[in-house]
Amino acid sequence: MAGALGGLVSLPAWANGWTTETVQSTRTILSQSQTDLLAELVETIIPATDTPGAKALNVHQFVQKMVADCYPKTVQENFQKGLDSLDGLAKSAFSKSFTEGDTAQRIALLTLLSKSSDSAQKDFYSLVKGLTVRGYTTSEYVMTNLTHYQFIPGHYYGCVPVQQKAVSQTK
Repeated sequence: MAGALGGLVSLPAWANGWTTETVQSTRTILSQSQTDLLAELVETIIPATDTPGAKALNVHQFVQKMVADCYPKTVQENFQKGLDSLDGLAKSAFSKSFTEGDTAQRIALLTLLSKSSDSAQKDFYSLVKGLTVRGYTTSEYVMTNLTHYQFIPGHYYGCVPVQQKAVSQTK
């Protein structure tokens, strides 16, 4: 019982001690070229406008960490194959790699993947798109600047003057 209580007491200090370095994945499943391709892919899904894009918020690192740490080996292998096939499709369609293509070419290629009859391509695109949206919407920038998230329980205003409502005249 004392051990459980000690663990509960130390839990907030441990959770508040998280930094970018401590959350880094020790397992890398992608090569540097695949990581660069993934960064351009997430940027195509959520490009920079008046707000930062997915690449600027390092969503590609989130996607890679999620796939490496939370998905089975078969999904990880299909993820790697999907990135390689994406680059191959770009080279056959536009005679250049996905990262060298312009925005219209990239969007056309992603549209092709989303409507593909090949289930592996469709599953790859669905996985990357879902994780990109999740990573972007839960990023610190979006949570603090766009949704104005306040850490629970929020701010407590203990001394607030109470306004007295007029007594109704239904007597």
